[in-house]
This record gives sequence, structure tokens and C-alpha cells, in this order.
Amino acid sequence: MIRLLLIILFALLIGTALSLGLQYDLGYIRISLGNYLIETNFWVGLALLIVVVALIVLTVGLIRRMQQGSGVVANWVSRSKERRARRRTTQGLLALAEGNWPRAQKMLTSGANHADTPLINYLAAAQAAFECGDYDAVDELLRKAFESTPGSDMAVGITQAQLQLAGNRLEQALATLVRLRKQSPHHPFVLKLLKNTYLRLEDWRELAKMLPELRKRNVLPESELGELERQVWHNLLVRAAEDCRRQQTQTPDTSLEPLTRLWDELPSFLRRDEKTIGDYAHLLADLGDEEQTETLLRKVLQNHWSDDLVNLYGRIQGRKPDEQLLTAEQWLKNRPNNAELLLALGRLSLRNELWGKAREYFETSLRLKRSRETLAELSRLSAHMGDEEVSIKLMMQGLAKDSGLPQLPMPKA
Repeated sequence: MIRLLLIILFALLIGTALSLGLQYDLGYIRISLGNYLIETNFWVGLALLIVVVALIVLTVGLIRRMQQGSGVVANWVSRSKERRARRRTTQGLLALAEGNWPRAQKMLTSGANHADTPLINYLAAAQAAFECGDYDAVDELLRKAFESTPGSDMAVGITQAQLQLAGNRLEQALATLVRLRKQSPHHPFVLKLLKNTYLRLEDWRELAKMLPELRKRNVLPESELGELERQVWHNLLVRAAEDCRRQQTQTPDTSLEPLTRLWDELPSFLRRDEKTIGDYAHLLADLGDEEQTETLLRKVLQNHWSDDLVNLYGRIQGRKPDEQLLTAEQWLKNRPNNAELLLALGRLSLRNELWGKAREYFETSLRLKRSRETLAELSRLSAHMGDEEVSIKLMMQGLAKDSGLPQLPMPKA
């Protein structure tokens, strides 16, 4: 109420001042613009000035309201695009889960520009394009994924490598993973993918270099890592033996240095591994170095018994066959009922031309274990000793066993 009275009082004072001022002639205002001349008295000029100022104020206010209105429209349009992008992203992910690859690629790509997380859209669209077999589109979508989100190079690179591996593009996958490993040398998943790539490329030397890092980072379970190490070094040994064999065809007296040097490079636990020792011994024997093979097996069997290795020991010829036989007979004292050792002793007896002794060892081994090998050895020896009837009988037993013949009644001779 008081404020209203003050406003009325102020308006009355202004009106009184204006009415008093109009009674006086305060002169005139003259404005010259080029060839135009404008003249008016002071009060009219003042009124015009007030009108112009009012118009400017009104215009500025109108422009501001229009800008605010356009901002509201822009926000509404932006929110509409975001809603449409979310809807397309959802539809694309559903299509991807359903295996509808073309629709998934289309929906995910169209919704990427206004999506909250365009990286997900592009990566999922790349997966859909891969399933369609469009590798060019895969590379393009992965490029857009990288550009859409700063710091996404590792995620995009891993996705790219996985798709390249799945598409059997091994050389491209290798290049991608080598680049990623330079960025993050100890990344477990990159190491695992790189291991898979080298494995499929059969690059055993590079795999051997990776093995310590795989073990240190616990990339694989211990059992799987151990099997991988055996596989890697087995193949390296085989390739070294192939190199020796090629050198032997060119120069017959060539040493087996590539193979023996690689054996020295093996981890210590593998040089105590029965299967790896057997592989190495077989390769040495196949290359003609049975003396070194016999020395190796003798040392191993003195400390670590293996039926497979003693079987091989009976097949090879050492430098001194008589000492080889005596060594095996010493082992028999601790293992009198070992069928494989008895078979090996029979073969070593043959090398020393001890026919009766060999036959006795074969027969004893056969009583303990009826194996095809022992049957064949005893049959062959019997034939050469003139006992053809026993030889034929043993051969028939071996054939029946190998063929898995059922027990059926037979006519009596």
C-alpha cells in the first residue's frame, strides 16, 4: 500500500514538472543528414528520443525471447535424436543376439552418431559386419570406433585382432597384436591372443620366447602351460632334426649340433620329462647317433624309471652291446617282473647273439604280459631257430589278438 502511494506521488511530481516545463521555450533541435534537414522543438525531440529508446529496448527483448525459444526447440530436437538413437541401438543389439547380422549392422550404425556410447555401437556393428563377411566394413567401423572415443585404442585393437583371428587372417592379426603388445607389454589378454596366433602360425620359436612371460603373468593354467611347453619344444626338436637330416644329405659326416644345442636350451624340467626325453632319444636314433642315445637313456633310467624308455633302450645299439646287456641285467635285479625290461633284455641278447637267453627272456616277458611286440619277437626268433610250428602258432596268436577275433569253437586237428 505504501509502495503504491509512493509511485502515485512520484508520477504526480513528474507530471507537474513536465507541465511547468512546457510553459517555457527551451529552444529547438536541428538535425542535418546529407540533403535532409530535420527541425523540431526540444520537447518533441525529447519525446521522439524516448520512443526510439523504447523501440530499441523492445526489439532487444524480442530477439532474446526468440533465441530462448530456438534453444528450447534445439534441445527438444536433440533429445528426440538421442531417444531415436537409443531405440535403434536396442534394436541393433537385439538383432545381433538373434543372428540377424544385416539388420544389426544397419541399426547400430545409424544410431551411433547420437548414441550415449558410440564406441559400443561401432564395435557391435563391426561384429555384425564380420558375420556378413564384409571385411572392408569391419575395418571402417573399427576406425570410426577408434575416432569416436579417446583412449579406446586398446579395446578397438583387441576387437580387431579377435575378428581377424576368427576370419583366419592370421598375418593381419599378428601385426595388430604385436602393435598392441608394444603399447602394453604385459596385458594378459593380448599375450593370450598372441599365443593363439603363433600357435596357429606354427611359429614355435616365437612361442618359445613368449613362454616365460606367459608363466610370469599367469595367462594360462599350469597344466595347460606345461602341455604347451612340451608341444613347443617337441616341434622345435623335430625341426632341428629336419635341419640335421637336410645337412646330412648334403654332407654325410655333418654333426648333429643343431639338435644337441637345442636340447641344451630346453628348460631343466623338460630335460627331466619322460615324454620329451623319449622324443629327443628317438630323433637321435633316427639320425643314426645310437651311441649318444644309449648314453642318454642309460643315465636317465638309472635315476628315473620308464617302461617306454626301457623299450627304446632295447631297440638301439650302443657302442658296446655286451656292456649294454649287463647294464640292463643290473636293472632286472630290482624289477624282476617288468615285462618291458624283459623284452628289452631279449633284444639285447639277440644283439650279443645269445639265442637261447633271448628266447628265455621273451617267453618270461610273454607270461607276464601278452603283448603284440613280444609275440612277434618270439615268433621271429623261433622261425630262425628252426621251430616253425611254434613260430606259426605265435604268429596266429598275434593275428587273432590284433584282429580282435571272438572266442569261437574250432575243429580239432
